[in-house]
Amino acid sequence: MRKAQPFRHIDEMVPWNGREHMLECVAWTPEAPDVMTFSFRAEEENIWFRYLPGQYITLELPVGPEPILRTYTISSSPTRPFTIAVTVKAQKDSIGTRWMFENLHPGMKLKAIGPLGDFSYVRHPAEKYLFISAGSGITPMMSMTRDLGDRNPDTDIAFIHCARSPSDIIFRWELEYKARYMPFFNLGFIVTELERTQLWSGLRGFIDRAKIALLVPDFLERRVFCCGPDPFMATVRDSLESSNFDMANNYFQETFKPEAPPPTVVVGESPDEDKRLVIEFADSGKRVEAEPGFTILQTARKHGVRIPAACESGICGTCRTMCKSGKVDMQHNGGILDDEIEEGYILACCSRPLTDVEVEA
Repeated sequence: MRKAQPFRHIDEMVPWNGREHMLECVAWTPEAPDVMTFSFRAEEENIWFRYLPGQYITLELPVGPEPILRTYTISSSPTRPFTIAVTVKAQKDSIGTRWMFENLHPGMKLKAIGPLGDFSYVRHPAEKYLFISAGSGITPMMSMTRDLGDRNPDTDIAFIHCARSPSDIIFRWELEYKARYMPFFNLGFIVTELERTQLWSGLRGFIDRAKIALLVPDFLERRVFCCGPDPFMATVRDSLESSNFDMANNYFQETFKPEAPPPTVVVGESPDEDKRLVIEFADSGKRVEAEPGFTILQTARKHGVRIPAACESGICGTCRTMCKSGKVDMQHNGGILDDEIEEGYILACCSRPLTDVEVEA
C-alpha cells in the first residue's frame, strides 16, 4: 500500500514532464453503457499533471505477449492536477479498451506517452465557443469545459452533444449542473432513439443545420470545436459550410483517422536514387541501412528497434522522436506542431530519409 504523503502545496511539487511516464490507476467510474472513466496518479511522488485541456495520451496496455498502444483523450481538467483521467468507450471489436474494462483496477500501473495534441481552446482562444460532440467525442470538450469552469466560469460556451439515447449521454448530470450554475453555459442534447419508458424534452433525430441554429442562434459568431465519428463530423462541416461559416479560422476538429491516405512508398528509378541510406538509432546503438521508400518506423521494426507508435498515420504523435542529423520527408496529418518540427522532432511513422539520418531511438 502506498504510504500517506504529507500535505504539499503545488509549488512544492514537480510538474509532469518528459514523454514517458508510469501511471498508477486509483479509481474507475462507470459513466454510461460500455463507457468508463479511469483515473490515475503519477507513480513518482510529489508530481502534478501539466497538460492542455483537450490533449490526449497514449497508454501501453499489456494485452498479450507484446503490449499494444492505444490513444485516449484526457477527460479531466489540468486545474485539478493531482490525478489525470481518461474516459473510454468499449466497442464490439475493441481490444485495448475491453482489456481495460476487464483487467484494469486500482493499484495497477501502466506506461503513458504524452501529453500530445493541438485540439485545445488554449491554442485557439476566442470570446465565445461552440463545442459539438457525439459519443465518446465528448471527452476533449469535457476537459475544456471543466477547465474553463474552474478558471473563468463566466466564459460564453454553447455545448451540443449527440447520443443514441438519453442513457447514452456521457457526463449528462455534470453538464446539466454546469448549465444551471455557469451563467453563460448553454447546453443542448440531441438523441436518435427513445425507449418506451423514457421521458425526453430535448431534440430527436440527427444533427443538421436547422438543429444547430435552433440550439445556438449565434453560432456564426463562435469558434467551433467538433469531435465524434467521421460521418458525424462531415455532417457538422457541411451544415456550417452551407451557412457560410468561417471554417478556415473558426472550425477545429479532432480525429484519430487520417484525412488523406498515407503516402505511397516511392522507390528510386536510378542507381543514385535507389542507394541505401544509413539510419543511426542513437539510443539503441544500431546503425542500419534503410530500404528505399521505407519509413523510419518500418526500418526500426525490421532491425528490432522499438519506437512506440499507435495510429501510424501521422495523427496521434506517439512516435515523435528527435532527428539529430540528416533530412527526412515527413508527410504527417497534424500529429506534430510547427514549433516541434523547428526543434528537430519528426514522426517516425510518416518520415522517410532523404539523407543519412540519426534519430533518438
